[in-house]
Amino acid sequence: MSEPGVESVRIEWEPARDANRENWDERVALHVEAYGLGDFDDPEHLSAVVRADAASLAPFLPQGFDGIDLCHLQCHIGTDTLSFARLGANVTGVDFSGPALDAAAALATRLGLDADWVETDVLDAAAAVGTQFDVVYTSIGTITWLNDLDRWAAQIAQLLRPGGTFYIRDGHPVLYAIDETRDEPVLRYPYFERREAQAWNDSGTYIGDGTVTNSRTYEWSHPISAVVNALLGAGLRIVRMSEDRVLPWRFSPRMIETEEGFVWPEAERDLVPCTFTIVATKN
Repeated sequence: MSEPGVESVRIEWEPARDANRENWDERVALHVEAYGLGDFDDPEHLSAVVRADAASLAPFLPQGFDGIDLCHLQCHIGTDTLSFARLGANVTGVDFSGPALDAAAALATRLGLDADWVETDVLDAAAAVGTQFDVVYTSIGTITWLNDLDRWAAQIAQLLRPGGTFYIRDGHPVLYAIDETRDEPVLRYPYFERREAQAWNDSGTYIGDGTVTNSRTYEWSHPISAVVNALLGAGLRIVRMSEDRVLPWRFSPRMIETEEGFVWPEAERDLVPCTFTIVATKN
């Protein structure tokens, strides 16, 4: 099955990951310009993503963020990672893009914040990082880039100390099944997992006006059940799950920007979930 701009293909993990990494390497310069890094010169500034996620995490961290060891998987250019550092956490950012981690390290130096950065495939994160944490964190636009959630969840379990907390907020798989170009909510893409990847040819990115030359990327659909079962299968205990109507980026041109983020038109706001959040602990 093929659609304009996207096709369903069978591809091994390594070449798909490498193509994605080349795409994300190119996005770095665009995102350094578009992410509003100058806002971080205010020592009180936190990314909008972390402002939301820290509030969701707070009930599960009675000691607060000060002094905890936090590992941020798929950290990109580090704005969220360093926001947690500003809250007092000892942070380690993990990403497969060397240029992204270079940008993150440069931002940390400029802001006078301490952070460790580890370049690795997230599916090999535990061995590459080599230590354990109080919190493992990932948020927004992450797991569709991964083909194997069982392997992903195993990394999380290994990275967590006993009693540690895992947190994920990401785009809802129902949202990702919606045709973002239509004038009403219509399903276009698979909700359930397939062996095939969705191969995209898109030279744009989700923020800013620039383009990339490595435009072919690969993503995988994962229903909520796959996320839950992967975490349970890795031995984690799910203590909270929620779904929300607000998204940190404009998924569709029809979405409306509010103070909280982007939402569907009011008549559709209760029809399509935008994000899901799961909090899990390790015994």
